[in-house]
Amino acid sequence: MNNMNQMMKQVKKMQEQMLKAQEDLANRTVEGTSGGGVVSVTVNGQKKVTAVVIKPEAVDPDDVEMLQDLVLSAVNDAMTKAEEMAGKEMSKLTGGMNIPGLF
Repeated sequence: MNNMNQMMKQVKKMQEQMLKAQEDLANRTVEGTSGGGVVSVTVNGQKKVTAVVIKPEAVDPDDVEMLQDLVLSAVNDAMTKAEEMAGKEMSKLTGGMNIPGLF
């Protein structure tokens, strides 16, 4: 019974650490860019887009599709970086174990 109590304390501590890590990730950001930096997208560690910056030279009314592609590419770049950042933080807590549903 003592081992069960100890295990439950460890699980509770790990849950608290994960919640803190998730809160910390909300405050950390990464930036994805495309087109040599003419489009940049900022995403936080919870994979929420927090900013989109489009430089004027990226805007060509005759080529809207190019701008759409640049934005899409920058968003995907930022999301990939956010996923990597979150994965690194969570693996610190799980000892590298892949626990489904964490991030």
